[in-house]
Amino acid sequence: MPPNDMAQNIILVGYRCTGKTTVGRLLAERLARPFADADDLVESRAGRSIKDIFATESETGFRDRESAALRELCSQSAGIISTGGGAVLRESNRALLKTSGFVVWLTAAPKTVWDRLQTDPTTAARRPNLTATGGEAEVRALIAARDPLYRDVAHFTVASDTLSPEGVVDAILRARSARE
Repeated sequence: MPPNDMAQNIILVGYRCTGKTTVGRLLAERLARPFADADDLVESRAGRSIKDIFATESETGFRDRESAALRELCSQSAGIISTGGGAVLRESNRALLKTSGFVVWLTAAPKTVWDRLQTDPTTAARRPNLTATGGEAEVRALIAARDPLYRDVAHFTVASDTLSPEGVVDAILRARSARE
């Protein structure tokens, strides 16, 4: 799909708590487009939380479900899609994302992400630790490891910790318009 196609999806990638769902909902409202959160779709289809999926099916089982959700969401057009933070881990997902719309990487400093995780009431119930350490060390390590993968798929990058969610939406719309 050409990058300047106005009917293309806008796909948000980035680590946990960088604002993908918040920004995605605002963007969908502003553009009068449907919004879909890949993690919500995975949980809905599985009938349980991501944390429970990890516990019963391992990370591989979750990633299989995540890939299926991404294929479904990316097959549609003109939507706003929020991906899970690890969606970029599989090469097949990265290839799909790059060809399925305008991909925006939302970034935030590890300390900001950690602070947001601490105040998000759903994180502990819905999300597993992804390393043995947990905590801010996990956030730093995973952001560093995933950085080149996010960079690989992104058409545009915006720091969500330096702008309000509305400011992030404005930046995305300006970048998208500049590609036309």
